[in-house]
Amino acid sequence: MRTVVFNQKGGVGKSSITVNLAAISAARGNKTLVVDLDPQCNASQYLLGMGAYQQEQGPTPNIGTFFAQTLSFKLKEKAPRDYVHLTRFENLYVLPSDGELGEVEHLLESKHKIYKLRGLLKSLAREFDAIYVDTPPAFNFYTLSALIAADRVLIPFDCDAFSRKALYSLLENIQETREDHNEDLRVQGIVVNQYQPRARLPKELVASLVEEGLPILDSKLSASVAMRESHECATPLINWSPKHKLTQEYQALYTELSRPGR
Repeated sequence: MRTVVFNQKGGVGKSSITVNLAAISAARGNKTLVVDLDPQCNASQYLLGMGAYQQEQGPTPNIGTFFAQTLSFKLKEKAPRDYVHLTRFENLYVLPSDGELGEVEHLLESKHKIYKLRGLLKSLAREFDAIYVDTPPAFNFYTLSALIAADRVLIPFDCDAFSRKALYSLLENIQETREDHNEDLRVQGIVVNQYQPRARLPKELVASLVEEGLPILDSKLSASVAMRESHECATPLINWSPKHKLTQEYQALYTELSRPGR
């Protein structure tokens, strides 16, 4: 299973959702990998801690090393497993990001390297039970590479009018990618994040999207300071506070996504 967490709008919780679903997968006994394609490196820092990025380059080899290798025959080719790093958590691994990814994006596009990530993840899928991919807040080379490499896409949504407008464009991009590059790709669902069930506008907005027939998941994630505290501790919720309400919501989301047909 290769799942991409994608929304071209920033601040919707892509990295948090990616890491916490992956951590639950690992806690349930699956050998699980997080692939961080966002130059902001949020998922990598969440799993490895801020200290891993105190040096200029961050942990190496990383996803930037992989893409650099695809651009130059002079660089020694590494085995796919060489890019993967251990985390402190059992069964949970990370292929970390590189803050300089944006600098080579145009060159990767011009050299038509859009299918290279698919080959890497197919190789890693032989070893890992589940792979979760965090993406940048844009529909760019890295996001398209991830959608081509995946079989599922999970869409975070934060109950905002601007998010709703962006959602339609996002779904069109996914459909176009499926038609042009990856016929096996399907939308696993739209997860409502930072939900306030007692507020009128979020309830009305979600109900309207359901009425339109969009694949809104039943499990919703509340807004909580626990997420920020979890980030600061560099510890996923399932490892930080297993009984917390937000942790239980993530558990319910993972269970819903694991049902047959999802």
